[in-house]
Amino acid sequence: MGVDYYNILKVNRNATDEDLKKAYKRLAMKWHPDKNPDVKKREAEAKFKQISEAYDVLSDPQKRQIYDAYGEEALKDNILPPTSGGATNFRFHPRDAEDIFAEFFGSSDGFGGGLGRTFGETFNRYSRADSAGQPNRKIPPVEKNLAFSLEELYSGSKRKMKISRTVVDAYGKPTTVEEILIIDIKPGWKKGTKITFPEKGNQDPGTIAGDLIFLVDEKPHAVYTRDGNDLLVNQKISLLDALAGKTLNLTMLDGRQLTIPVTNIVKPGDEMVIENEGMPISKEPGKKGNLTIKFDVKFPSRLTTEQKSDLRRVLGRS
Repeated sequence: MGVDYYNILKVNRNATDEDLKKAYKRLAMKWHPDKNPDVKKREAEAKFKQISEAYDVLSDPQKRQIYDAYGEEALKDNILPPTSGGATNFRFHPRDAEDIFAEFFGSSDGFGGGLGRTFGETFNRYSRADSAGQPNRKIPPVEKNLAFSLEELYSGSKRKMKISRTVVDAYGKPTTVEEILIIDIKPGWKKGTKITFPEKGNQDPGTIAGDLIFLVDEKPHAVYTRDGNDLLVNQKISLLDALAGKTLNLTMLDGRQLTIPVTNIVKPGDEMVIENEGMPISKEPGKKGNLTIKFDVKFPSRLTTEQKSDLRRVLGRS
């Protein structure tokens, strides 16, 4: 069978998902390269990758079934007997050891960064427990408002934030670290949406670092107002255009030019609704709210006698 993944994780062949998780956590912390510097580092790196690969295979039902039936070489080479049925279409794609570690303990920057700082923080969290084996008190979360333009919330955006915080290293000593967090704004996110970075707040000795939470806020826009998933715009129109018609040209939040013909008579306070031209609906990709145009009819401040006469004649009030 080649490599014995069960032996690597020190579990039996009937091991449950919970057994595999416990075994992985214990061994990953023991053999993490940052805990075994200098002479043992190369050995630790190899062992750490073995542990990750074993967990990757045994925690995946399809990989585990093929491994149990045909062995590690058949699994990796995708050479399976025809009798395996649909399994002949299987392709083995090993997961990255850092990604697996980050799933359990969090990555150093929250976006697939290296494991260097991760181990110092996570080892401190799991090794500094009380006598009952429970983790210590977690620092309350820190919330900060982060304002975005309507254009950013319409199209989505990424923003880099440099933070400075106090953490406790593997030796229990407080130290200040700086990190770059990448905030990924999805199209349609609303004011009040929370973006949480687990354990990226400050940490005191004997505690677990608190979460850092950014609250989405909206910057005022010069043209549009947001109402949930809808956009509102006030449009001034002359009395002549209100009666005779007009074509409106609006620049949308994504830069598109929207041409809207107004053919009906517009009365003061009238509204026109353009469907699917509002804000993107974050939970329903491809859908948008509506655009509502509120008309403000501008009446002339004065008319000459001749103009009044012309109006009476045209409007049939002679």
